[in-house]
Amino acid sequence: MSPDPRNACGRGEAGSSRREFLHRMGGGFLGLALGGVWAEAGELGDVATGSHHRPRARSVIFLFMCGGVSHIDTFDPKDNRWAGTLIDAIGFGDNLAEMKRPVIPCLRTFTRHGKSGIPVSDWFPHVGSRIDDIAVVRSMWCHEGNHFPAVIETTTGQRGRAFDHPTFGAWISHALGSANRNLPTFVNLGRPSSPVQLTGGYLGAAHAATPFQSGDVPIPNLLPPKGGTAAERDRLMERLEAMNRDFRERHAAHTDIRARARAYELAASMQLSAPETVDLSGEPESVKALYGVGEKETDEFGRQLLRARRLAERGVRFIQVCHAGGGNGGWDAHGDMKSHGPLCRATDKPIAGLLADLKQRGMLDETLVVWTSEFGRTPWSQNTTGRDHNPKGYTSWLAGGGIRGGIVHGATDDVGYKAVESPHYYSDLHATILHQLGLDPRKMEVRTLGRTFKLVEDGDPIRPILA
Repeated sequence: MSPDPRNACGRGEAGSSRREFLHRMGGGFLGLALGGVWAEAGELGDVATGSHHRPRARSVIFLFMCGGVSHIDTFDPKDNRWAGTLIDAIGFGDNLAEMKRPVIPCLRTFTRHGKSGIPVSDWFPHVGSRIDDIAVVRSMWCHEGNHFPAVIETTTGQRGRAFDHPTFGAWISHALGSANRNLPTFVNLGRPSSPVQLTGGYLGAAHAATPFQSGDVPIPNLLPPKGGTAAERDRLMERLEAMNRDFRERHAAHTDIRARARAYELAASMQLSAPETVDLSGEPESVKALYGVGEKETDEFGRQLLRARRLAERGVRFIQVCHAGGGNGGWDAHGDMKSHGPLCRATDKPIAGLLADLKQRGMLDETLVVWTSEFGRTPWSQNTTGRDHNPKGYTSWLAGGGIRGGIVHGATDDVGYKAVESPHYYSDLHATILHQLGLDPRKMEVRTLGRTFKLVEDGDPIRPILA
């Protein structure tokens, strides 16, 4: 068993004084679980630093809609001529019995947008206006039909919890390290459906997500204690650096202790960089309006996406934005498909604003935006006007970061039940993101717990959508 770094840090007078000193510097922030400790050559032997090939994207903004978005009502229109037809509905949730369900109609209107003419639901008119920048993949699938196991599968690339698998962002942190020593590598904005979406797993807490909360104070206890002057802070920083050099020399053999020390250093560095990063007061009103900041339905998600852009701008590699998380997720529309309406209105304008803002800043070419969910929804209902879970066929889309815009790839069947044309398992989406970051998914592996783990067991980049 590895030594407990908390005990090691506290042994003796030097360790105690250092801890007290760090607490003075951090103003209570040091208790946070921090991810994104940078990879320094020769210091972290378990980190596979560097790209395998020339990257097309520098950062990823990963938009995860928690609960299962209906592809049929958003980006994969179907002909209502099948409404009322009984079709086989076997193997969903815990019910494996043979049964038939009637197809329910889609009540949305689809409009063709842009030069590409791709149809998009009236629930996403603003995203539709950006469709020429988007590659819509209508043939995603996964195995799991219940929320928690599906989130594990789509977030970690693995099924089940036999091992403590890290989430996808943790793998990127592990592979590339940080591009900004004052900010984490992997940040989560918004409430996730599951803690699995934040975990560093067997890669360690250093690669877990740093959670940024909603509201005016995204990072609690970030600001330093009141009363100190800038000159005093500079002297404290110099003293901290000297103490850290001594600490690293004395505990050079303990990688877990060194990782904890660097996490503390990152906490101190974030006090200088993160307040400015999350402060939106300096953004022009025209930019805030793009994201819907200040509007009742779009303000919260708009602020999260504007912060996501600012994080990408400053070199954060993986920014995960979870929408409507908690429990099964707000997008879980069993009772009535009308429940999607407010969620679409809350996200449509901010997402379109993010794409427009990135493009006008010249950032879209190097920022990969991904929109997805843990699965889609069925053509039938459960004796209501809602839809059941559907892992057999659904939609994800990508934009920027070397992705071809204005195209549709793959298809589900006539009623949106199964992926039938160019089906892509969720690992293909992971492999695509890795490839655009300059990483070979086949080489993404780590030896731990007595075996070799791979992030992508069976997945390849979705090459038809790559520019």
